[in-house]
Amino acid sequence: RSFKIPLSVLVVIHTPAREVLLIERADSPGFWRSVTGSKDRVSESFEATAVREVFEETGLDTCAPHHVLRDWGLENVYEIYPQWRHRYAPGVTHNTEHLFGLCVPHALPVRLNPREHLGQVWLPWTAAADRCFSPSNAEAILNLPLFQA
Repeated sequence: RSFKIPLSVLVVIHTPAREVLLIERADSPGFWRSVTGSKDRVSESFEATAVREVFEETGLDTCAPHHVLRDWGLENVYEIYPQWRHRYAPGVTHNTEHLFGLCVPHALPVRLNPREHLGQVWLPWTAAADRCFSPSNAEAILNLPLFQA
């Protein structure tokens, strides 16, 4: 059995006008969040993980013209919710999450995998923070003005 690595990324996808994309988890309806995902291998860089997860979860290309992926240089360490701990090796209770922002020119349509996500919404940044289930995700969104170029 292959376990998830407790090293992940959170990518806040936003526009210059501070509209933020949230996606709704299929396995937890009502759980709205930014793009997240774990490293596939320990040696994978956080940036490579962010690029891969953005594409897998939204179909967006971080290298497309006028898309700017920015490492925010912040990490959250949090306790993994009990309902998801079975995905990790026995005894793993915490995850380290590295934060990125992806600025896109305007609210774009995204391609969701229906097995993973039920819906998508672009919201003003404060409304997006209010809708997030995860406190660390909401905090990252509220810090958006500090990281916009």
